[in-house]
Amino acid sequence: MKNVTPLIELKAVGKSFRTADGTDRAVLEGVDFALREGEIVALLGKSGSGKSTLLRILAGLIAADHGQVHYRGQPLYGPARGIAMVFQSFALFPWLTVQQNVELGLEAQGVARAERNLRAAAVIDLIGLAGFEGALPRELSGGMRQRVGIARALVMNPDVMLMDEAFSALDVLTGETLRNDMLELWDSGKTPIKGLLVVSHNIEEAVLMADRILIFSSDPGRVRVEIPVHLPRPRNVDSMEVRGLIDEVYAQMTLSPADIAALTAGEVVPVHLGYRLPDAEVSQMEGLLEMLAAAPFSGHADLPQLAEESELSDEELLPVYEALRLLELVHIAQGDITLTALGQHYSHADQALRRDIFGQQLLQHVPLAAEIRHSLEQEADGELGEEPFLRRLEEFMKEEEAERVLKVAIEWGRYGEVFEYDFHTGMLKLPEDAAEQPKAVN
Repeated sequence: MKNVTPLIELKAVGKSFRTADGTDRAVLEGVDFALREGEIVALLGKSGSGKSTLLRILAGLIAADHGQVHYRGQPLYGPARGIAMVFQSFALFPWLTVQQNVELGLEAQGVARAERNLRAAAVIDLIGLAGFEGALPRELSGGMRQRVGIARALVMNPDVMLMDEAFSALDVLTGETLRNDMLELWDSGKTPIKGLLVVSHNIEEAVLMADRILIFSSDPGRVRVEIPVHLPRPRNVDSMEVRGLIDEVYAQMTLSPADIAALTAGEVVPVHLGYRLPDAEVSQMEGLLEMLAAAPFSGHADLPQLAEESELSDEELLPVYEALRLLELVHIAQGDITLTALGQHYSHADQALRRDIFGQQLLQHVPLAAEIRHSLEQEADGELGEEPFLRRLEEFMKEEEAERVLKVAIEWGRYGEVFEYDFHTGMLKLPEDAAEQPKAVN
């Protein structure tokens, strides 16, 4: 590398939040990370693993609770002029023109109007928006709005750029075009950027862009594995070397908690009540099972190949893989997915039998669903409000995450006829034929 001193360095960084019962829960713990001059680093991990929290610490927007954060060898105590961030949501002011949105940061720094105009015009041209200086955000496509967001970061002359899912809100072709344009700018040396950190859910994107890929663990978040990428850019997505790296990253991203514990010689993390259930819809799970059971896969597939066939993004697919494995309908190892015997049976079953199997697996493998069912069985009228379960989840996670996890459990439980839910009252209740169903495992 060009410089032995990292652009940004984190040592043993930790960050916690206060739960509903007053205890501290770690979002990040023991995070060691360095972004060096001349490199692009991609950061992958599950939703809720703390990636966004880490970016905010790197940007100086929030402080770490523990550890050290340095920018160019100096402690980082707040936002630094040399660090810029691009957001997934574009974050443009709708009443300002392209030129005004790009100039906004310079204006906040007190840069004179003439210089602001010159610098903004230069980056607008550089990012491919010349001629749109007077346009409002509503008049632009999604790709063009994200180009404005990138231009707004570039105009600050940063030497570190942080990109938080910057291409994920765009359609596939637009995102690919913008990513390639960014790589051309990077390789051309026309921008002041000396280090780039890209947070993404897109495995192919990470392999095509990055010099290093870091995979984050969850609860708490920390760097679990680092995969170096020594291939020159531009990279051919169909080459054997790139496909091999994509397989390797898929294999790492789909490890179970027990697999991770075995690899790290750590304590096995069971699926407990506070487990962050993946955002997977039952229709997605069943669609993937049916695709996997049919030709040409016939029950076994390479994960990247299955992703191409399904035309779903990694952000959509990874939670589905996790859910299917959690319910023991598939087995995933070394980047391959295989239907279990039960998964084979499920994929060929009628709807009534599928619901029955789904409910049984839910009670056996999802403690939250089992606790809801067991609690309802203890009530004389078989009914309970959702609030007690939200409070229990908030002992493990933030309120918004608790709401998401409970929503997933309710959707799965309703499909498997484990319990019913009234969306108007927020009441959970036993199904009418509960006496004929298996009891919750407690």
